[in-house]
Amino acid sequence: MLSGEFKHNLDPKNRLFIPAKHREELGDTFMVARSIRDHCLKVYSMSEWEKYIEPILKMDRKDSEVILRTLHRNAAQVTPDAQGRILLPVSLLEHGQIVKGAVVVGCGNYAEIWAEEVYAQTVEEENLADMKAILESIGL
Repeated sequence: MLSGEFKHNLDPKNRLFIPAKHREELGDTFMVARSIRDHCLKVYSMSEWEKYIEPILKMDRKDSEVILRTLHRNAAQVTPDAQGRILLPVSLLEHGQIVKGAVVVGCGNYAEIWAEEVYAQTVEEENLADMKAILESIGL
């Protein structure tokens, strides 16, 4: 289970350290993709990535091909180096607005990578009362 919040800086070669606990969960090679909802990056183990795209593969082919092309065009399969760093392509960094400081956040079966400033603003805008109402509506 991926959890926790970790702050790291991008190095001059666009490499980002991924926490050891996350690397254990994610495996030797994993996927980093643009979020379709936020200006952040989503990080999936290969098995979780396969689960993520599985419903798309069941769609009508004309729709699935466009979606799969878009998802994979905006993703990178990465393998951490000996120091636990992954190389992030410029296109992913631009989408995430990541210039230097980044936050790696565990979200259960995936993780997110945020620009430090964007993440701080997102957390500040969280509405705990709305979250509480949603959780209570499902019995939590």
